[in-house]
Amino acid sequence: MPSPLPVKNGVGPTRLRIPASGPWATIADYFVAKFDHLDSGDLYRRFDAGEIVDSDGRPIGRGTELGGSDPFVWYYRDLPAEDPVPFQEEILHADDDLVVIDKPHFLPTTPGGRYLRESALVRLRTRLDNPDLTPIHRLDRATAGLLMFSARPATRGAYQSLFEKRRVVKVYEAVSARPLEWDSDEPAIAGRAVPVLYRNHIAATRGTLRVVVDDAQEPNAETVIELKDSGISASGRAVLHTILRPHTGRKHQLRVHLAALGIGILGDSWYPDLLTEEPDDHSLPLQLLARELEFTDPLSGLPRKFITRRTLSEAPVTER
Repeated sequence: MPSPLPVKNGVGPTRLRIPASGPWATIADYFVAKFDHLDSGDLYRRFDAGEIVDSDGRPIGRGTELGGSDPFVWYYRDLPAEDPVPFQEEILHADDDLVVIDKPHFLPTTPGGRYLRESALVRLRTRLDNPDLTPIHRLDRATAGLLMFSARPATRGAYQSLFEKRRVVKVYEAVSARPLEWDSDEPAIAGRAVPVLYRNHIAATRGTLRVVVDDAQEPNAETVIELKDSGISASGRAVLHTILRPHTGRKHQLRVHLAALGIGILGDSWYPDLLTEEPDDHSLPLQLLARELEFTDPLSGLPRKFITRRTLSEAPVTER
């Protein structure tokens, strides 16, 4: 749905669905009840100031009743103070249609939760002065590496269709703690000789942090796990360095698959176990990196390949 309000300081407006009926006399009353943690006087002031609009951009007054033909209102969120993410994205490619960046760990792809300005999208919109920038795919906040953005609406669908039709070859790297039973002469993961093809059924439930694995259903997620290296990291950990080639793109797929094979990714506080939320540990970011993106450009027909310049801090530096 197109927004009646423009992007402002890199952040787009918020859309809220208004119920057709209820115990509230007006839209403003519903707004105040929904956001009861905010100051009601300030919320009413925003209606009086014309800051809350309908889908045509017309201001909604304090006395506008529920039940109008337009079920949505639009507004700008008040931006809270944010702790800056102390790592910078790198622009690897930019043209009139496509922007590719190397995203650092800890930076979310899009605004959400406590991160608004401190997201790759808002940073790039501001940095490139382009409010039309939109991510073509996403990386978890904890994951570093290659991330693609559409630079203009006219060609956005062409690039989005690449991912929808699985015409993008994606390669990742991960570092895990090395299993105690590891045998360098006969490398195997969970008793399977490498490379390992792992498949299962992953389902994401709205409102939950983690995905659910359902072994009773047909697999819908598939990853090939290859061994890149094993040894000792700079911090002294015995580790496995793997190359991951996902054939599907389910939420948290790589994290779930490695955890299921007994080689959960170092720095992962969600899989295999959900740990208590703690402040970000910059000394041990999630050891997962989006390393390569390769595809045929839908506009020019030419092959394109992008490779990250980042590395994983816990990759082995010595053999043992």
